[in-house]
Amino acid sequence: MVDLSRHARHIALPQVGLKGQQKLADASVLVVGAGGLGSPALLYLAAAGIGKLGIIDDDVVEISNLQRQIIHNTNKVDQSKSKSAMESINSLDPSIQVISIEERLNPDNALQIMQQSWDVVIDGTDNIPTRYLIDDACSILGLPWVYGSIHRFEGQVTVFNNNDGPCYRDLFPEAPPADAVPNCEQGGVLGVLPGVIGSIQATEAIKIILDIGESLSGRLLIYDAERMDFNILKYSKDVGREPILDLKTVTEMFESSHWCRNPEVKIDIDNGQGVQKAKAITEEIMYTEISMSEVLRKKENGWEPFILDVRSDMEYDQARIATVDLNVEHSRVQSIMNDLPADRDILVHCKAGMRSEMAIMLLTQSGFDSSRLYNLSGGIMAWHAAKPDEIVN
Repeated sequence: MVDLSRHARHIALPQVGLKGQQKLADASVLVVGAGGLGSPALLYLAAAGIGKLGIIDDDVVEISNLQRQIIHNTNKVDQSKSKSAMESINSLDPSIQVISIEERLNPDNALQIMQQSWDVVIDGTDNIPTRYLIDDACSILGLPWVYGSIHRFEGQVTVFNNNDGPCYRDLFPEAPPADAVPNCEQGGVLGVLPGVIGSIQATEAIKIILDIGESLSGRLLIYDAERMDFNILKYSKDVGREPILDLKTVTEMFESSHWCRNPEVKIDIDNGQGVQKAKAITEEIMYTEISMSEVLRKKENGWEPFILDVRSDMEYDQARIATVDLNVEHSRVQSIMNDLPADRDILVHCKAGMRSEMAIMLLTQSGFDSSRLYNLSGGIMAWHAAKPDEIVN
């Protein structure tokens, strides 16, 4: 039964109305993670009148979480995040059914948890393997899911697997090195940033349930809080990609020491293969992925690429390649297109290869010739491993 007084402002919307509010009341959303992204997403979904909310998180509340994880409070420190979030939701609206799952999502429990009549899944995680796991499980079960990611002052949102739309593996076919994307503890994050991104995630989930508007499926929204700037990257479904039938691949990722959380684990970035290969992100975007050993081989034969560093200013000040030509944060790369040479190959790098891929996507979608763009696999870490004397501190 819809609470008419509580949801009067929704019901007044022509796109929602009483029928739409009943859809929300009948809907169920699973949120993986009750942290920075999960907090605003859960609160706004509860306020919107979603009838059933699932929360999966095996962590406990720490005082350092409260800078951004607004669903918790000081009195909840050392308590289960999942139960803390459940109590906050029930204090907001006691009629909502909340399922608290005090576990970490993994290949052994993912399908069992995610096949329990959920309409939408929201990603509130901070690690790459779990995102591949969510994507694979949702692909198998036919569930749409809303991706969110935050780092320092930047956030990303998109929708995967909605109405036979593209999946996470279409946008990110290969996992980056394990430390390519640091979590909030390692890289820091502006406290209000997950509030913006988590709210957008909740918005996309509500739109999917109500079947209104245009979802972010096939469009990656990139938000830069420092510049108060939004960018959209378009991507498409890889029709040639093999369908996901089981969790075998992602299980291997979870079991691999490559993804061990121990920061002392060393990663063989280049694998000694000297690979240079064409790589397609979408049907329209083709660029060259190049290993450090291939860079050295080509340079010995006279190759002199323009070197573009797309890390943050702070990272650049800490250490950089001695022969770098230009530095700009990857989300702002379109602003320096006129400064890039028209007659040289351009070697783009970040810390480990993921942000540079995003920079190439932005450049290409702005009309830059992607055939001259090379993404350095392993980034400056690979360069340092091969030529430490060429790194300026």
